[in-house]
Amino acid sequence: MIQREDILSMEYLKKTEYTGCHQGMRYRLEGITEDEVKKLKVTVWPEPFNFWKTPEEQKTSQVFTFDEDGIVDAIAWMNDRLFEDKDKWENAGSNWSSYRMN
Repeated sequence: MIQREDILSMEYLKKTEYTGCHQGMRYRLEGITEDEVKKLKVTVWPEPFNFWKTPEEQKTSQVFTFDEDGIVDAIAWMNDRLFEDKDKWENAGSNWSSYRMN
């Protein structure tokens, strides 16, 4: 289970994105501007590839408020994805065969 302590501070997120992984699920938190309001966008996808090499159709994203409550809500959402899509994460290691050199 992902904990609040696993995610860096708001000050860090104000400057750049944060990535991590847990039990086959990779995740990325980033600040975005939506309707002139700063938001927190969270994206999850299966291992083994990074954000840029993973096809868009394998990613799932959600937007939250850009504050401490938003981070807490984002962690809850990521944990929900972790449990609801458990088979996807458990079998993530078998995705190496899908890699194509461009």
